[in-house]
Amino acid sequence: MQQVTEPASIGASLYGALRRDIIFGRHGPGDKLKLSALRDAYGASTSTLREALNRLTMEGFVVTEGQRGFFAAPISEDDLHELAELRILLESHAMHRSFERGDTAWEGRIIAAHHRLYRMEQRINSGDMTALQHWRLFDGEFHVALIAACHSEQLLNIHRVVFDKYLRYQFRVLTNRGEIASQQHKQMLDAALARDAAAAKAILRDHIESGVTSALQVG
Repeated sequence: MQQVTEPASIGASLYGALRRDIIFGRHGPGDKLKLSALRDAYGASTSTLREALNRLTMEGFVVTEGQRGFFAAPISEDDLHELAELRILLESHAMHRSFERGDTAWEGRIIAAHHRLYRMEQRINSGDMTALQHWRLFDGEFHVALIAACHSEQLLNIHRVVFDKYLRYQFRVLTNRGEIASQQHKQMLDAALARDAAAAKAILRDHIESGVTSALQVG
């Protein structure tokens, strides 16, 4: 009898949904990802779930423990520091390339991304803490826009994995560094438009290291 397989689009959609739910904390660090429960929650077959979980294992969002099954990857202070250093390394290199290669369309995209982020920062700084989760997403959008013109799919893909692992820690505490972070974002925008990679790299390092300190104080 011919085996019925699910369309590739279903597998990609499931992978994306599981990935987002781990980053956003729906599946917390160390949570067991039971296939039976996942089948009910995501409406996918066991084989498609295994494929998605194996892909997430390769990226480091999921771990396996012998015959015990799949678990959302654990977190630690050392891991956060390592991810922060990797992010600084990758993002600094990508910004340097992007600043050299970016055109006016790229400039328009980073200005638009910063505008969306700034509006959300204004809401938070006025006391609307309900905007924090959306702010994290706009923050990521802005940082990705800064490096979008690096013309290296490999670099962008690796950065995406590291950035999302870092973001997972940020979603656990949803801290807000107020005007300091807002000013750093504006400084990075100005450096990008001036094509001043050295200045942008220095601001980025301070921005990320301050974010780690803030997250650890709350966590």
